[in-house]
Amino acid sequence: MIRFRHLTLAMLGALAFAPAAFAQDASTDSASGKRFAIVGGYALSQPTKNPQIGGVRTDVDGDGAPTLSASYFFNDNFAIEAWGSADKFGQRLNSNGGKIGSVDSQPVALSGQYHFRGADSIVRPFVGLGYYQANYTGEKLLNGQRLGVDNAKGGIATAGVDLNINPTWFARADVRYMQGSKSDVKLDGVKVGEAELNPVTVGVGIGARF
Repeated sequence: MIRFRHLTLAMLGALAFAPAAFAQDASTDSASGKRFAIVGGYALSQPTKNPQIGGVRTDVDGDGAPTLSASYFFNDNFAIEAWGSADKFGQRLNSNGGKIGSVDSQPVALSGQYHFRGADSIVRPFVGLGYYQANYTGEKLLNGQRLGVDNAKGGIATAGVDLNINPTWFARADVRYMQGSKSDVKLDGVKVGEAELNPVTVGVGIGARF
């Protein structure tokens, strides 16, 4: 809850600053016609489903990680975006109120996006649909058994908003939902179940267009 509050306060600060900064630079430059955008940010990921491991129901904690994205705009409204976590989301596995292990996930995605309103608008909502893959590594259980989780693949839906600071710089907030395939879960090389985490990420970032 504290992390989500910090992300919200950061975006409110950018919103308060954006109108004055954009008005100052709009007379000499324009965001319209700029084809490339990059965004560096931070996101919190939270699974919406919890798997069973060897017949034991588990709870998977969320985690935060830095993110990067690069977009190409075909025009001022349509874009294709490559997005991913720059580091791994370290996720703790719990059962009966205690930790039983952990697994790291690192999603990457490619999406088509539509950005509403004109390129020079201060507030620009956007939506997107695409395909993602989450790579699972570092799987381990505290009891010494060898845990394996296959990578997840599937669709990703994105909704967000860009706040123009000036024609080059902007702040971003977004929510992404990943609906993936079930991943085989193995203990000591033997399949014992399937995992379907379907995480939601909430992120903020700062971007530049050129």
